[in-house]
Amino acid sequence: MTVVRRALSRLGPVLVVAVLALTACAVLTPVRAQAAGSSGLEGVAEGLRKSPVYVDPRARDQLSEAGAEDLVKKIEGADKPVFVAVLPESAEFPPETLMRDLRTRVGIAGLYAVRLGDGFRANADSSVMSRNAVANLTGAVKRSHSGDPEGLLTSFVDQATEQAKGQAPTAWSDSGNDDGGGGGGVLLTLGAVAVAGGGAYALYRRSEKKRRRAELEALRVVVDEDITAFGQELERLDFHPSEPGADDAMRQDYSHALDMYDKAKELMAVAAEPRDVQPVTAALEEGRYGLATLAARRAGTPVPERRAPCFFDPRHGPSAVDALWAPPGGTPRDVPVCEADAGLLAAGREPMTRQVQTAQGPQPYWNAGPAYAPWAGGYFGGVGGVVGGLLAGTMLGSMLSAPSAFADTTPTENAFDGGEFTGADFDPGDFGGGFGGGGFEGGGDFGGGDW
Repeated sequence: MTVVRRALSRLGPVLVVAVLALTACAVLTPVRAQAAGSSGLEGVAEGLRKSPVYVDPRARDQLSEAGAEDLVKKIEGADKPVFVAVLPESAEFPPETLMRDLRTRVGIAGLYAVRLGDGFRANADSSVMSRNAVANLTGAVKRSHSGDPEGLLTSFVDQATEQAKGQAPTAWSDSGNDDGGGGGGVLLTLGAVAVAGGGAYALYRRSEKKRRRAELEALRVVVDEDITAFGQELERLDFHPSEPGADDAMRQDYSHALDMYDKAKELMAVAAEPRDVQPVTAALEEGRYGLATLAARRAGTPVPERRAPCFFDPRHGPSAVDALWAPPGGTPRDVPVCEADAGLLAAGREPMTRQVQTAQGPQPYWNAGPAYAPWAGGYFGGVGGVVGGLLAGTMLGSMLSAPSAFADTTPTENAFDGGEFTGADFDPGDFGGGFGGGGFEGGGDFGGGDW
């Protein structure tokens, strides 16, 4: 950052011109929120191939022109394949098949969101966003912006452009050059000055954003597994509030665990930075303790004390004891472990360690890089606190003591190129039937929906 600031300080006059150039571009370049051209679904598809936002004239009460233009700027600025259509309820747009038919006609892999009348649905190709991520994001914005279609769409785009993979289709940027005009040469000249003056800083910001996005996507895989595992634990417990022997304390434990499950999903849906993962895993840790107390009450045994989760894999639940452990080449220390891992350690065997994917292959989470600091911090009590002591002598532990816990991670490149759709790119399972549930991407959180 010091180097960047020094470079910028030397470019003061140039940057003034650069800012003026960028301002001129913003004023003179038209925003392309498409309105109806051809009729019916083909017209919607034609519009979305030219611009990320399509608003049917009959549905302008759902999204203002200024609001549509703002969404276009956000999507194109993020360079993500996010498509938004605002449509009226009409026989032209049958809800049962709308999402699949729209995706087929547009022919570009992406994340598709449709406001149909008063309802809202989203769906995505699996290469752009996972089924769980679409479900969590859609459910969160619908709950947060009920009755506010413009707020809903704005919130959706804000979060979708952070989470979606891939790149925007080139046709969007190409269509922005159709207008021509006498000011083109001036804008190109000023644009060149802007590149010269602000190029270093822009590259730095872009690199930082790309790195954080790569870290978040790697974390999202792990956290989605954690959330899924917690949901499975809820199912295995098979508790019914009205079952014989259930009392208010049991019902309260169960209700709290459900609340933490929902909270974790909602927080992960809106996570925009790696640090946003910490409250997600904190909610899961609290929910698992609620399940442990419920299980004890049902069995008639003492309620367990509140302990940190198992160090080797927080999915094992609250720890039972502290056991001596040392990382390879490190100093032994006491770590909280579940009964199963305590038994393995006592027998001289390796505990059941949480492995995550890295560029070097599967690794224990403490050797996976700084992006896992907030993940561990949520489970074990905060970055630099308890977790720092537990992880002393590991790669993650050394990074937690550095000035920036996110400074040294090499971003993983996105293998998806965002190109045009081909038959090999499209998995029919990605886009299910439509707006009424069955097979629709995202599943349970909004199956049945608003329609």
